[in-house]
Amino acid sequence: MKHTVKRKLAFASADIFGGGSFNIVNFFYPAFLAITVGISAYWIGIIMLIARFWDAITDPLMGYISDRTSSRFGKRRIYLIFASPFVLISMYFLFFPYNFSSDALRIISVLLSYLVFTTVQTSVMIPYYSLSSEIASDYQQRASYNSYRLGFSIFASILCVAVPDIIVNQFSNPETGYQVMSLSFGLMFGLAILITGLFAREEIQTPKIVSSLSIKEMAKPLGLRPFRQYLGMFLVLQMSMAIMSGLFFFYIDFFITKDATANNESSMVGLIAAALMFSMQIVALPVYIKMIEKRGKTFAYRFGAILWMVAALGILFIPTNANPILVYLLGAFMGFGISGPGLVPHTMYGDVVDAGQLVFGDRLDGQMSGFTNFINKIAQAIGLALVMFLIGFAGFTEQKPGGPDVISQPDSATLMIRLIMVIAPIILMGIGIIISRRYKIDAKLQHRINEALTKDDETRALLIKEIS
Repeated sequence: MKHTVKRKLAFASADIFGGGSFNIVNFFYPAFLAITVGISAYWIGIIMLIARFWDAITDPLMGYISDRTSSRFGKRRIYLIFASPFVLISMYFLFFPYNFSSDALRIISVLLSYLVFTTVQTSVMIPYYSLSSEIASDYQQRASYNSYRLGFSIFASILCVAVPDIIVNQFSNPETGYQVMSLSFGLMFGLAILITGLFAREEIQTPKIVSSLSIKEMAKPLGLRPFRQYLGMFLVLQMSMAIMSGLFFFYIDFFITKDATANNESSMVGLIAAALMFSMQIVALPVYIKMIEKRGKTFAYRFGAILWMVAALGILFIPTNANPILVYLLGAFMGFGISGPGLVPHTMYGDVVDAGQLVFGDRLDGQMSGFTNFINKIAQAIGLALVMFLIGFAGFTEQKPGGPDVISQPDSATLMIRLIMVIAPIILMGIGIIISRRYKIDAKLQHRINEALTKDDETRALLIKEIS
């Protein structure tokens, strides 16, 4: 099968939803709930955690189901085609401005809307993660496919940081603005997913797996050490990104442009800084692809993580009401660092699935993607919930329904925001660096794994021992 640019673009299309929805939820959803719907930071954290308990059931289950699916569109793409219209519906209700006078009714309505959205997200992203291991069998081609995918994801991230606020601000009533915004992006996401479902045909095609449904069977991928290491590197990355993105606009509005916010003056500092950060991630992708080719995936992961940690320290030295240029430079430098660890786990996934096929005898793409997506959501939820608890404890003030606009925050809250944005990536990415040093699958080992899949039992047994 030819690995054409057209095929790579079709495959990458669905991650417009993956990257775009990630940023809409992490950058805007906590602020939407706190400022527009009027839910306290503590309850926002609880809502996020409850949704993750739901994911603990639906994510592995979806992976299990997709591994055992057979259709004319394969195991994975059929679910992307089916789920695409529901993305639009779930996005609309995610940002529906529930204005009940009862706090309990608002909290319940938001929780149900968020659970529906995460269920739809599960039905898309788990088959899509699985497709990334089946789209190509070659080590370097997988890196190429996933660089296209990450490029689409980051481009969508830029749009979903800059454009939602612009749409909302076009309306005198923010509630109407959020509804228009959610419908616009829901339509874009749904079409992007449909394109991948229809046109991104997989190279590796395997028969459906037949086995009984059990917790032990669904948890089988966790018995593979390279998979656990991959999950660890992915977990700390996603948690760091969720924390940084969830606090970003609070940091900009209530610290960097503190006086402008207090005077109800509009500012583009946050949007420009975020756009620069994400743009630099795209610019850096060819650098990291070349680095992977020359030095390996784990080296690229560590290189970017160290740059990110250094950039995080820079937050401590930027004063309130600082010159925006300082923020722009820091954002660009941080984006270059984030690009490496952001790309590498996606390129590792197919290699880990190959190792799983060698060890277990079946390609457990779906089950592995189920745990991956679950870990992704867990990381986001724990990160967002923890920071919302901490800034709430530090005195962060949410919008009261019908009350005056929140135009400032106490110094204790802004200090907590800054400290979290510095400490979290240093600790988490430090853990990721340690894990990466123990990960063994490089280009040579991946080639040997693919060869061993067709060899005798003795050859396979020796390689399984080496992997373990």
